[in-house]
Amino acid sequence: MEYISVREFAERHGVAERTVRNYCASGKIEGAFLTGKTWSIPSDALLPEKKRIKQKQMPLLVALQEEKQSGLKGGIYHYTQIELTYNSNHIEGSRLTQDQTRYIFETNTIGVTQEGVNVDDIIETVNHFRCVDYILDTVSERLTERYIKHLHSLLKGGTSDSNREWFKVGDYKALPNEVGGVETCEPENVSREMKMLLREYNNGQKKSLEDILDFHYKIERIHPFQDGNGRVGRLIMFKECLANGIVPFIITSDLKMFYYKGLQEWGRVRGYLLDTCLTVQDIYVAKMNFFRIKQ
Repeated sequence: MEYISVREFAERHGVAERTVRNYCASGKIEGAFLTGKTWSIPSDALLPEKKRIKQKQMPLLVALQEEKQSGLKGGIYHYTQIELTYNSNHIEGSRLTQDQTRYIFETNTIGVTQEGVNVDDIIETVNHFRCVDYILDTVSERLTERYIKHLHSLLKGGTSDSNREWFKVGDYKALPNEVGGVETCEPENVSREMKMLLREYNNGQKKSLEDILDFHYKIERIHPFQDGNGRVGRLIMFKECLANGIVPFIITSDLKMFYYKGLQEWGRVRGYLLDTCLTVQDIYVAKMNFFRIKQ
């Protein structure tokens, strides 16, 4: 049998020599033996597997995923789907009421109404439910351009916008647009700006609430899609809170102006947006307490 040195083994497997010597001394490399002060290691020896530390899952995430899977009605998943979908859509101008949103989620029908209902409002409501489900299924996935584009595709698929070639459902915008009278990133620069933003965001491991809000502010400034940016952005915030063990929040439509003010002032004063999000986070915590879900 051929033997190699600690240095050769370390170089082959990309680990430190000190680590290899520790493995040898603790008997983790089969067949390694000591001659004087030098370890000889079988050339076909394998690198010991590190024990994986089981990460304790956030109780809220477990509850959301289990209730989604079981189809439980009246729990935190049911509440989240209706509240997040209704408020996020209503902020963007949907005319569906909270009761209509609930009815669509619970019965998969639109119910009887004396007033006309915009078909796109209904489609985007159903699509938003699917977006929330997708987030719960993929919460541990890293944010990428592909992931964000897929969220947009889920949200806008089947709407009248999807029939317009220039709209680019599931892809970055083709035409310049403004938000609140402010010019956003030009279409030809969106891909580059998104790559830079995601590289910066994914550089760190654990994200704080402020990191997540900063990402939301920056992606809204880029405004990568022709429409649906706000809803996609708020879905991402919800996902990233769950992924980082942070209690998520739902921006309610009655706080829309505070939310917009917070985004507008984020570059100078972070407190506006932070306080608004902490306020609605408290509302979500109260609902968790009601359902007896630990933080």
